[in-house]
Order: sequence, then C-alpha cells, then structure tokens
Amino acid sequence: MQNTIVDKPKKRSNLRLKLGKEYFILKRKLDWWRNRHAYSVIDKNNNTCCYSHKKHQSVLLRQLKDVDMYLQYNKITNLRLAIEQLDGSIIKPNQRFSIWQKVGRPSKKRGFLEGLSLHNGQIGKDIGGGLCQLGNLIYWMVLHSDLTIIERWRHSFDVFPDVNRTIPFACGATLSYNYIDLQLLNKTNTTYRLNLWLDDEYLHGELLANTPLSYHYEIFETDHVIEQQWWGGYTRHNKIWQRKTHLLDNQIEEKLISENHAIMMYTPYLTQPNEV
Repeated sequence: MQNTIVDKPKKRSNLRLKLGKEYFILKRKLDWWRNRHAYSVIDKNNNTCCYSHKKHQSVLLRQLKDVDMYLQYNKITNLRLAIEQLDGSIIKPNQRFSIWQKVGRPSKKRGFLEGLSLHNGQIGKDIGGGLCQLGNLIYWMVLHSDLTIIERWRHSFDVFPDVNRTIPFACGATLSYNYIDLQLLNKTNTTYRLNLWLDDEYLHGELLANTPLSYHYEIFETDHVIEQQWWGGYTRHNKIWQRKTHLLDNQIEEKLISENHAIMMYTPYLTQPNEV
C-alpha cells in the first residue's frame, strides 16, 4: 500500500464547534421530518422474523487507561435507555433505520448520565457517552447481511491499543447526536428485526429475518499498515471487505466495505517487543 498522507488535526474554537453542531442537528431533524414515513418502526409483537442471521456481544466493563470506572458504569445506564428505543426494530423492504432517529437526544431529564466520549482523540465525558458501543455492535452485525449502509462514520482516532482484539481494526461506527449516525436502508425483499439486550456482563444483539440465511458472510481486512506522518504522529490504515459465499452453490462474491485511516493516540510497536 502506498503511503497515505494524513494532515495534523486542526483545533477549532469551542464557539465554532457549538454553533456548527447545532446547525447540523437542526438540519438532520428537518430531514427526519421530511422522510418521517420512510423509517423503521418498533413492533415487539411481530414474530415473522424467526430466522437468526447474526448474533454478537461485547463486554460492558473494560479497564481503560486514564478512564474512571464510574463512566463505564454510567455507560451501562445509557445503553439500557437507548436499547429501550431500539429493541424490536422492524426494517421492512425500502425502509430506513437510524439509531438517533429512534433514540432521540440524550439528556439528564431523560435519565442519561455522563459517559466516556472522545473529542479530537482526547478522552472526555458527555451526557449519553458510551453509546458508540451500541453503534459498533449493530454495524458489525449488519456487515453480515445484505442491508445497505447509507451512513456510517469511522473513528478518526485510534485511542486505545489493541487488547484481545477479535474483529478487524476499524469495524466500528462512531455516534454523536444526531448528525453522526448509523443509518441503514433495506433494498432487499426481506424483512429484518433487530433485538438488543443487556445482561450483567455483555451487550447483546441479534439480527433476524423472515427468510432463511442464503449466504455465509465473512468480514476481513487487507492492507493493514501503520505509518509515521510528516508531523511526527502515527496513523493506522486498512481496508475492510465482505466475502459472501452462497450456501447452495458455493459461489463467492467480494465487496470492499470501507477504506479506513485513523490517527493513533499512542506510540505503536513498529517491531515485536522481543526484537532488537
């Protein structure tokens, strides 16, 4: 892979950031209103989607460097409140699904708490923080389906070193109310259902459909590389692919999902630690 030039992040004033954020929030709300009949609905009594297509889970509490654990516990509350607005979503053909269109604006009044958030790669805290874990889980499940991703924002910064990573780097979806969203479009003839729940240890998700699974899906990465930039920092890059294998005739299709570039907020090992 040819070296990728990534510019050093620019710092903007808090006033500019706040005004810009409110402008984009209003713009997105107007879009929701104009397309209000195009979005999926919650129907927990709908039992037509009885075929499980993908399950996933992610651990709720992680020991993260320089992160107070109370933010992790608050995150669980935030996840529970968000799940109440998302669990049982039915995505019919030609319908859209949006996390923020369903969850709404996190606020103290609604019971949301301070949770972990990231601002230009720096660790912070915000009301409703930690919901990116929900975006990551839904995105990973959807990659194992024929749902079309019409909006997904990658994490611009790689903040924490890999620890027991089980899925490729950059397979997440960052969230920030309401214009940094994860949105899906169902271009198939299949109806999908999204189930979400928590237990004491994990956030769980399951994507179901009203038709049996026709393909085996594999998500893999290529061209993974870490580079040092002209301004001294390190960046991380890869490509994420979807491989579909038809269960009847074993025909294989491959599709590029995303090309990812992230600024690393830690110094990587460029060689193995035991190498001289």
